[in-house]
Amino acid sequence: MRAIRRKEKAITDETEIKDILKSVKYVTLAITNGTDPYLVTISHGYDRINNVVYFHCASEGKKIDYLKVNNKIYGQALVDHGYADGECNHHYSTVQFSGEVEFLSDFEEKQQALTLMIEQLEDQEKLRESVKKDQLKEKAIRKVNIGKITITEMSGKKG
Repeated sequence: MRAIRRKEKAITDETEIKDILKSVKYVTLAITNGTDPYLVTISHGYDRINNVVYFHCASEGKKIDYLKVNNKIYGQALVDHGYADGECNHHYSTVQFSGEVEFLSDFEEKQQALTLMIEQLEDQEKLRESVKKDQLKEKAIRKVNIGKITITEMSGKKG
């Protein structure tokens, strides 16, 4: 990954970078089938200890077709702090990351990934527990398709 040109905008604290990935509900992934690019925005769960992003998706479709050809991705998480009126400036924090996608088959890892996603995406504790009860059933876990992005590089920027 190329170094950030404007060093004063770089986020150098790894904890801050991981906090951004953990705080956002969506990341955008850039993928390619070797000739054609494709952008897709996904909801996700971030495992900060293992530096892994999990997402669920259908078992077929354009994203799956592309990832079968090339499992390497480039992703971005964005925290929009808003436009600064009168300054012609926008405040933001971003994390850019690259990695490789694999799809899970192990029941326990799928269950852990789904739990992590629910905990990150559901804001209210009461709803979080309700969603876990509904979604973490054995049949549903076995059926769901879970992608795992193992992050190989990441950087952050803010302005």
